[in-house]
Amino acid sequence: MARFPGRRAVTPRRSRLLRFAVLAGRILLGVVFIVAAGPKIADPPAFAHMIANYRLFPASLIHAAALVLPWVEMFSGIALVLGVAWRTAGKLAAALLVAFLVSIGVNLARDRAVQCGCFDVHGPPKSHAQLIGEMRMVLLRDVALLGVAAFALAAGKTKEEAAPGPAR
Repeated sequence: MARFPGRRAVTPRRSRLLRFAVLAGRILLGVVFIVAAGPKIADPPAFAHMIANYRLFPASLIHAAALVLPWVEMFSGIALVLGVAWRTAGKLAAALLVAFLVSIGVNLARDRAVQCGCFDVHGPPKSHAQLIGEMRMVLLRDVALLGVAAFALAAGKTKEEAAPGPAR
């Protein structure tokens, strides 16, 4: 068993558990992104309206974002579930989650209540207080998903990636 300074020895059992946890995290994250992309792909104009409500993007980019972003989510999710280029897809998913966190956070700081458009682009009307509460929950969910992505990316490194490199 190899031992790195400051790290616990990786036993075969621990290695299996770690691989399983990475796989479970990958699949969870992938399924979330696939499910989130579906309604947006089905109704780009409604998703464009959701993006516009955030008031963070120039009007000229909103329709392009509404057409491209759901497909990026879908392909990232599929790659994560299938394990094809999953590290790249995981990094992309993490970057998207950071963008979502910033978008929701900025609007919370502005006390601007918006429907997130995460999983449904046709949500029922809600009060300001309901939307603000929902946005706070979305922040917590996205932080948790970002944690899953970070764990999978860090723990799922190959032996070559995890080995310390030459001193520079």
